[in-house]
Amino acid sequence: MTDARPGWVRIAIRLGVAALLVLVDLWSKAAVFAWLGAAPSPEGMQYDAHGHHRFELAGEWLSFMLSWNPGMAWGFDGLPKWLLVGGRCAAVVFLIYLVARSAPARRTLNAALVLILAGAAGNLYDNLFLAPRRAGARFGEVRDFIDVYFTGFDWHFPTFNVADACISVGACLLLLASFTTSSERRAS
Repeated sequence: MTDARPGWVRIAIRLGVAALLVLVDLWSKAAVFAWLGAAPSPEGMQYDAHGHHRFELAGEWLSFMLSWNPGMAWGFDGLPKWLLVGGRCAAVVFLIYLVARSAPARRTLNAALVLILAGAAGNLYDNLFLAPRRAGARFGEVRDFIDVYFTGFDWHFPTFNVADACISVGACLLLLASFTTSSERRAS
């Protein structure tokens, strides 16, 4: 019976893992923003050639840098904010439904759904519960702080956070699940 629905315990574990990841995301955002936003700036903060105020963790390529993203991934800011936040709300509700319905044998799919749910909920928290930073804005901006810089190309990867990392890894697992689902079904 490969398409069996998960029991309440399994659903609670999945949602608990998602909630734990959301807490890690919110804690990391709060901690890094409090630390780097302190006055005076922490020793080691410096401006790079592009004017980014960064705290290097591993050479030039990995740093912490404070960034507020009013839009969606990669800094795209074209959608009306109510549509963006409404879409995030709908996505979280739909992902909870999928997490609660996905067959236990589909381990890769379940991991992907939990990661994407956690990431979406972490960023949605910033939209709904942080005070807007811009005049006339109705929603808070997402806090990003992980900065990756490719010196050979003189290019900064868009600054991201733990929630974004969860979404990205979850999306990769979702793609992988599309290839492994049939083998996972046969194994059960």
